[in-house]
Amino acid sequence: MASTAMAQTSSTPTVTAATNPLLADWAGPYGGVPPWDKVTPAMFPGAFQTALAERRADYRLIADDPATPTFANTFVPMQLAGQRLGRVMTLFGVMTGNMNSPAYQALDREWSPRFAAAQDEITFDPKLFARIEAVYAKRASLNAQQQRLVTRTYDSFVRQGAKLNAAQKARLSQYNQQLATAFAEFSEKLLADEGKAITVTDEAQLAGVPASVKAVAKAAAAERGQPGWAIVNTRSAVDPVLTFATDRALRETVWRAFVNRGDNGDANDTNATIARIVKLRADRAHLLGFKTHADWRMQDTMAKTPAAATDLMMRVWPFAKARVAEEVRDMQAIASKAGTNLTIEPWDYRFYQEKVRKERYDLDQAELKPYFELNNIIQGSLYAANRLYGLEFKEISGTVPVFEPNMRVWHVTRAGKEVGLFYRDDFARTGKRSGAWANTYRGQRRMPPVQTVLSSNNNNFAKPAAGEPVLISLDDAQTLFHEFGHAIHAMLQDVYYPGLAGTPRDFVEYPSQVNEHWLLTRDVLDKYARHYQTKAAMPQALLDKIEASKTFNQGFATTEYLSSAIVDMKLHSLPDGVVDPDRFERETLASIGMPKELVMRHRLPQFNHLFSSDSYSAGYYSYLWSETMDADTFAAFEEAGSPWDKATADRFARILLSTGNETDRAEAYRAFRGRDPDVHALLKKRGFEGAGK
Repeated sequence: MASTAMAQTSSTPTVTAATNPLLADWAGPYGGVPPWDKVTPAMFPGAFQTALAERRADYRLIADDPATPTFANTFVPMQLAGQRLGRVMTLFGVMTGNMNSPAYQALDREWSPRFAAAQDEITFDPKLFARIEAVYAKRASLNAQQQRLVTRTYDSFVRQGAKLNAAQKARLSQYNQQLATAFAEFSEKLLADEGKAITVTDEAQLAGVPASVKAVAKAAAAERGQPGWAIVNTRSAVDPVLTFATDRALRETVWRAFVNRGDNGDANDTNATIARIVKLRADRAHLLGFKTHADWRMQDTMAKTPAAATDLMMRVWPFAKARVAEEVRDMQAIASKAGTNLTIEPWDYRFYQEKVRKERYDLDQAELKPYFELNNIIQGSLYAANRLYGLEFKEISGTVPVFEPNMRVWHVTRAGKEVGLFYRDDFARTGKRSGAWANTYRGQRRMPPVQTVLSSNNNNFAKPAAGEPVLISLDDAQTLFHEFGHAIHAMLQDVYYPGLAGTPRDFVEYPSQVNEHWLLTRDVLDKYARHYQTKAAMPQALLDKIEASKTFNQGFATTEYLSSAIVDMKLHSLPDGVVDPDRFERETLASIGMPKELVMRHRLPQFNHLFSSDSYSAGYYSYLWSETMDADTFAAFEEAGSPWDKATADRFARILLSTGNETDRAEAYRAFRGRDPDVHALLKKRGFEGAGK
């Protein structure tokens, strides 16, 4: 099937770097930069064909080498094979995530299965695998890094089906191509639902909503050529309305639109697509010799097994659920005291939790926003990275190409040495997928030709009208620090072989979650959380309130996340993969006693992490797994006497952040901390002291 898929492109004229900018080596300063200003959808088909053919030729040279297989003639060239395709795919992946027009969607649908087939052609090549296997058999003569690269490569090829017979390989490639098509279909449908908006024409309906939030909604309506206000169907637009709007009917309308994305029985309904994905994953796992998709996916993780991940989740779940019951009682009491005859529903949770926060801590989220002006918080994140790790940032926006005019770019150095560039794309817009994420346009490596880092952060902050300040919530500020933690991880990486750069899924979120801790340190707040109008530092009394309320509402936060992670693991632990997604979600939540007052953070019909690719499938637990290390890591700084303790920061960077996957991540953690992570640090961080002791 791989050869058939590739043959479909054979009639297309071959293009070159001279005729297609996407194929050219990245030019300019800083080791070359992506040609964002030249990218158009029409360029990709020719670029795909040429780059795929070049990668195929690279691997053919390796596989057909008549010399005895060695690390030098097999693994070294494999590290460099397909570099042009890698650059083209980076451009395409960023455009489909950030500027996803119908033209890009059509390309994604057409080419995703072809990419899967082309990758399978490499994995299933018996001559290539024979060379890998021969070097693997004699790996004891290699140094430690080479042994690890050989072992990880061999294991990966086996997990991907290299040892199957020809008929099995053909069937597996069919599964992979069908999955690639389904992933593109899911993403397209969800993006369409997220592009919708609730229109409000009577300003009275927006009573209680802060002026800054209304200004954003006004700008969104103007962008759509509509009167009034538009509440876009993304989290950054919806959450403030659910938190502050006094109009309960509006809250319910907005909430239902948001939680039913992909689940409306229309052309954008994703349930049938999800059912197809889950079944294909189960069939693929069986073909590869695993009981379930979860068993297959977790082979290369720190947790190792679904049972280990589930054990951690279910250890925390009862305490989170019990805290939700306490939170609901507190909210219900306030609602009753106000004379409202209502029972707390999911669209009431954020609204009444804010009232509890105000009553208990005299803390109003609207009172905090003026201190979290986006530019200031960005500067605070750069300050912390410099103080902890010596990273130095010089803004160069306007001097290198970007794909959206509001993007900002920094040149990064460390101890006078080149690190690379850091890009920010902060604002929500039509065609950009929801959420927040980090990309690495180009990863670091010391293996010649040496490469520096091109890293980016992508957020979906609501863009106000021209001239208005960008005020973000405390939650948004934490998201900013989180995503920047991924960038720090990329910028501090110092590996030789690029094949030892990527880390296990349940380690990936660890550096980013650690970085969240520095947002609420006094130095960052005093220097950068300054009132956007008066420039005054946040008053001590307000800082005290934030500190006192750090674990406030952790029942809600933990339960909405954990329910999503538990449903993910149970879904991908179905041996036959046959599922009605809506029914499965309802029955699974009922079986674990999901509180009726809230919903999963990501319901299945809109769970991009799971169904736009394989990357987080049976892996959403990884945020909690990483958090056990993150909480315990910050405790190391506290034990050293300061969040800025340089010796601790240096050890953290040297042992964990710079080493990629050159050593086993659990062993690296033990080398840093002297032991395995202590789950009680996580429970304490979430305010569940005494839990599990």
